[in-house]
Amino acid sequence: MSGTPHRSDEEERLARAAWSRLAEPGDARAGRWLAEMGAVAALAGVREGRAPGAERYAGRLTRLDPARDLHNLGLMGGRLLIPGDPEWPEALHRLDTEMPFCLYVRGPLRLDQACSQAVSIVGARAATAYGEHVAGELAMGCADRGLTVVSGAALGIDAAAHRGALAAGGPTLAVLAGGLDRAYPAANDLLIGEIARSGALVSEVPPGSAPTKWRFILRNRVIAALGRATCVVEAGVRSGTLGTANWADRLSIPVGAVPGPITSPASYGAHRLLRTGAVCVTSADELCELAGPIGAFVAEEAPVPLAEYDGLEQDDLRVLDALPVSRGAPVTSLCRVAGLDESSLLVALARLELRGLAEDRAGRWRRARTAG
Repeated sequence: MSGTPHRSDEEERLARAAWSRLAEPGDARAGRWLAEMGAVAALAGVREGRAPGAERYAGRLTRLDPARDLHNLGLMGGRLLIPGDPEWPEALHRLDTEMPFCLYVRGPLRLDQACSQAVSIVGARAATAYGEHVAGELAMGCADRGLTVVSGAALGIDAAAHRGALAAGGPTLAVLAGGLDRAYPAANDLLIGEIARSGALVSEVPPGSAPTKWRFILRNRVIAALGRATCVVEAGVRSGTLGTANWADRLSIPVGAVPGPITSPASYGAHRLLRTGAVCVTSADELCELAGPIGAFVAEEAPVPLAEYDGLEQDDLRVLDALPVSRGAPVTSLCRVAGLDESSLLVALARLELRGLAEDRAGRWRRARTAG
């Protein structure tokens, strides 16, 4: 967003911010009104009771204060995007009347550029060590090839995907279910902070909004729409992650799934996707092919064989996923990316160094050159 908007633009901006508190994300009725008459006129119609079904929103009218919401957004260094802004991701227009009314954004990543070449990597919160490792490797490989990794900052696969992208020094974007000031889950607070520093946090709802169950479900459509492909790494038979895949399919976006052990309940949903037409994804190369023309994203390094990770503990895998491939990173940075305290991180680094998977160069750690 650049320059000072005209008064009419500012009114539209404030009205869209008001709608983000007045209606829930994905409200198709409100979306139709905004598309047909603009946010300002639609909001006036609800206030005056002229719009059919306006009573649906009456209970929230007294709580509207978009100027305060935008002030609070500014205090945290955030910005508001609305359709028509140069930074607005064109991919969101796929959602038609279910497109977000606006986006609250925090972080240096420009959404229009980041989402022009992006891949969505999602999966179970209760992920296995195998799933987290694969998600991190896929994300790292995609980031190495210049793709933005989109996910939801949840525990498990989402967190592993973000860490993989950060470890590669690549762009990553997290779509949150609550306000930008409501880091959720709390266990991922350090990771979410790191994404805000180098990538972008995105939300459809104003600061202070709670990350309710239905908002988690509805944000899946945004995660799917922003990627050129959606990849499910692990998902149980009733996992909400399958909703992201369903949205991608509905939007004619390629869907991939990672196979897992046939005895693992964490992979049941992924296997069901494979049986119903999802593309089998076993490497970053295959995921990049799914996201664009073959050869569009050239691999720089071969992936490390899975056998190299046999016997590694959970913390070791998280630290390994956080290690850069080329330029080393200091311990403080690795703590933020891996989500570990310094003591646990140093113990994991020592184990990885003994296995020949990590190396220290003047206090900066990276993946060992012999690994892969």
